[in-house]
Amino acid sequence: MRLRLPFVTSILLVMIALLNGRLVDINGSVVIVNVGGVGYEVEVTTTALSSLGTLSAGAPSAAEPGPEVTLHTHMVVREDAQLLYGFASQNERELFRALIRINSVGPKLALSVLSALSLPELARAVAGKDISALTKISGVGRKTAERLLMELKDKMESLAALFPAATAGVAGGTSSVVVSVGAAQSEALTALVGLGYKASEVAPVLESVCGSPEGVEADTEELVRLALRYFYRQSEAG
Repeated sequence: MRLRLPFVTSILLVMIALLNGRLVDINGSVVIVNVGGVGYEVEVTTTALSSLGTLSAGAPSAAEPGPEVTLHTHMVVREDAQLLYGFASQNERELFRALIRINSVGPKLALSVLSALSLPELARAVAGKDISALTKISGVGRKTAERLLMELKDKMESLAALFPAATAGVAGGTSSVVVSVGAAQSEALTALVGLGYKASEVAPVLESVCGSPEGVEADTEELVRLALRYFYRQSEAG
């Protein structure tokens, strides 16, 4: 007996991580970027918005196209929409991703937090358990603020490792973790923290690995492999 299986259509979903094109329009916190003739609608943070500059009066034309811009993006796929959120840097995007991993914190609220507080300000609020600093943010009530403080307290170490310059001098010891902010190294640190390692133990290993002959020009995947090999050897020696 031959089993007949239903026909399944496979859809290839392309995740968009970076946009580089001409700025077409700004409407509040939403911008449109023309990339190769395709207009991408992106909701951005105030930091990203300020980095884009301003459009001259009137709509851009072929004779006077908008300025060329670059946005780091995070794509959110829902049943009814595919949404793009834009950031001025990879670091800002990583903080956004850390926020949306917190229970009940969606992209809109994460954008509000990033638009209201810089990373040093957020780090100080977390270290000082400053609920009032968070409740001033639109959409953040006391219960949400308490949840953010509790969840971010456990994440601040890894965030400090990703953005050491921004968190230098913040109370709570977060500045003790120092790591290069090279893209591959930052991504490797994020991946290893995701595997359950502490940022404080990963950071010095990555520094050592990146300074070795094998790691000087290594990409993210290779850095993760080299770090895991180091940890394995340490466990064997122990």
